[in-house]
Formats: sequence, structure tokens, C-alpha cells
Amino acid sequence: MPKTVADVMTRDPITARPDTSLSEVIKTLAEKRISGLPVINEAGKLVGVISETDLMWRESGVTPPPYIMLLDSVIYLENPARYERELHKALGATVKDVMTDRHVVTIAPHKSLREAAQLMHERGVHRLPVLDSEERVIGILTRGDIVRVMAAEQSE
Repeated sequence: MPKTVADVMTRDPITARPDTSLSEVIKTLAEKRISGLPVINEAGKLVGVISETDLMWRESGVTPPPYIMLLDSVIYLENPARYERELHKALGATVKDVMTDRHVVTIAPHKSLREAAQLMHERGVHRLPVLDSEERVIGILTRGDIVRVMAAEQSE
């Protein structure tokens, strides 16, 4: 019988809140050797994800958008709003300043591992927060979890 997400996911995953300090998240990621955390509100509902990628802005800095000057006018060659978002992330102090809060890819516990793997592959994500019917985070499924199941099936 095919395994479901619920069979493999990590239950009660470590989470962060929007007001959690970035230094606390960085410490947690390093100590637990994980690459990201679901971000939940007071009701336990998912509001975003914070990952190592979100934190890279602190170290890598932000490149201003290219522009040209024409008759005392500035013409941006890229959207300056993107630069403002990147700058906000680079200067952020709390999770809500840097987390990914749009288009967070999630999965239900009854879905098959095959569906989860396809979703991760298609969307290019490393982890899927697992939500119950009330949209509360009840687990997390990572690429590593799926690979471990594959390895166990190989050795059977």
C-alpha cells in the first residue's frame, strides 16, 4: 500500500512566529540542522515559511536596480519595488520582515508520497508544511524524508 504524507511527515514541527527574532531562527536552524521553518500565527495557522534562502539577504547584501539618467530623470531598467523588498529583507530583524508569505506550497496529510514528491519537484520547494482541515500546521515533509523512504524500500 502506498505511503501517505501522514506516514512519513515530522509531526509537531519546530515553528516560528512572525515576531520571532532572526537571531533566534538562525540559532535554531543551525542547532537542529534544518533549512527552514513554518511560520504560524497564534491560532497555529500557517502564515509563511522562513528558510535559509530568506536569511541570505543579511550576508549577501542588496544590489540597487540598474537605471539610466535622461535629462535629469531617472529611468529604472528593473522594478524598484523589488529592490525595496530586498532591502527590507536585508535590514529585517524579525521573521515577518524576511519570511516568504506568498504562494507557500502546502499539502494535506492524506495525500500520497508520490503526489508530495511531484509537487516538490514541480514547485522547486524543499519542504511542505502539512495542514489539517482547519489549516493548522500539523507536520512538515522534506525532500530528505522522501529520500529516506526510498532508501528503506531499496533495502527491503
